[in-house]
Amino acid sequence: MGIIEDLSKTIETRLEAAPAESYVASLNEKGTNYIIEKISEETTEAILAAKDFDKSPESVKNLTHEIADLWFHSMVLLAHFDIKPDEVLKVLQDRFGHSGLAEKAKRANKENR
Repeated sequence: MGIIEDLSKTIETRLEAAPAESYVASLNEKGTNYIIEKISEETTEAILAAKDFDKSPESVKNLTHEIADLWFHSMVLLAHFDIKPDEVLKVLQDRFGHSGLAEKAKRANKENR
């Protein structure tokens, strides 16, 4: 988990930089919709990498790089809204040990009320 904390702190620091000097600051300055567009782009690239996945070293490298880009841009979005990754990790921790199917059914029941 150390890398998530380290990356989060780096992103927070770079939000304070001038947009011309920091990719993170430039994303933040362009706003929510632009960050969402980047996440959409990275999601598509991850999907395509997974679709073409064949277990070769190049395929593994491609998929892991695309997922890393997706995670990074997701973390930028969280920072844009001043949400710490710990809040997402807590949700995952709370779900740990619970059936994914049961969790999904529980959410569906709430939506049908």
